[in-house]
Amino acid sequence: MTARIIPIISQLSAKLAANAAAQSFPATGLLTDTLARPLRDLRISVTDRCNFRCSYCMPSEVFNKDYAYLPQSSLLSFEEIARLARVFVAHGVEKIRLTGGEPLLRKNIEALIEMLARMTTAAGKPLDITLTTNASLLAKKAKSLKDAGLQRVTVSLDAMDDAIFRRMNDVDFPVTDVLHGIEVANNVGLSPIKINMVVKRGTNDSEILPMARHFHHSGNVLRFIEYMDVGATNGWRMDEVMPSRQLIDVINSEFPVTAIGPNYVGETAERWRYDDGAGEIGVISSVTQAFCGDCNRARLSTEGKLFLCLFAVSGHDLRGLLRGDFSDAQISNAVANIWQQRSDRYSQLRAALPADVDSGHGRRRVEMSYIGG
Repeated sequence: MTARIIPIISQLSAKLAANAAAQSFPATGLLTDTLARPLRDLRISVTDRCNFRCSYCMPSEVFNKDYAYLPQSSLLSFEEIARLARVFVAHGVEKIRLTGGEPLLRKNIEALIEMLARMTTAAGKPLDITLTTNASLLAKKAKSLKDAGLQRVTVSLDAMDDAIFRRMNDVDFPVTDVLHGIEVANNVGLSPIKINMVVKRGTNDSEILPMARHFHHSGNVLRFIEYMDVGATNGWRMDEVMPSRQLIDVINSEFPVTAIGPNYVGETAERWRYDDGAGEIGVISSVTQAFCGDCNRARLSTEGKLFLCLFAVSGHDLRGLLRGDFSDAQISNAVANIWQQRSDRYSQLRAALPADVDSGHGRRRVEMSYIGG
């Protein structure tokens, strides 16, 4: 069996234990990092498995039948996830997004959603609970997800052309089934749905306008994402990145759009409204325009490692605290210490370096399939 190719460096448990026992940090909901960025958004990966093999995320030549996924015992239980979520919410988190891998592959995911839906923010408001999915199981599970308390879904869809889409997901999954899942999700109230398209030059950039045409006037929000240099397995090259500014020019050629402001501080997508009133689109310029300045997101991996950046090379092992003799207050102290020391701004640093310099300094970054998008 092949070895796991993403053994992320975990910072020492002794350091985490020291953080837990350090000066107490009351959970006021006002926690900030070294750049004065608050903690507002928590992405939780509930599985490292996926039933698609998209080349930009889980290429089949790496994630094949011999790939060693995490054993069940390594995954956080729903109770452990909920326990950590309460800690993060007390420190200011207002939005939780469940990711994977493909989160709908996690058995009884509705039970976790029910646990999270009972929580309220530090200000006493309901949590914003969302989920990102490839929609392969969405038609089947949409109603139970909504009934459990899920509010919205984000669907990954990279082409309207069936042949292109099947090549990109690499498991011969038809685009019609994804569209059916979106329809069912809309019908049960998991809306407005965001549709995420990763644009890879030379692979699916011809699908920008077909995607725009399909979702024009749909009530859904189509978002275009620059192909990112996440991890080490997707063979990323800069010449395969289509800058968002060029993409907007393509959209403008058929559907004139006007830039509008963000919905909230820390929003990753730059918003554009159709001039004909047909709704809006978004672009996520993860490569060409750094948005580290107001990043307020933390990421929790399937096995309980806390990552402070999508492009991180190391994580903090919170599972060790959960399964050790540590109280909620001590875990809260550890999280507060970690966030207060956060200085991550990978995209800004990368943009300032010459093109031939590795801003990861030769260290393997965490894979998107492991940490979620």
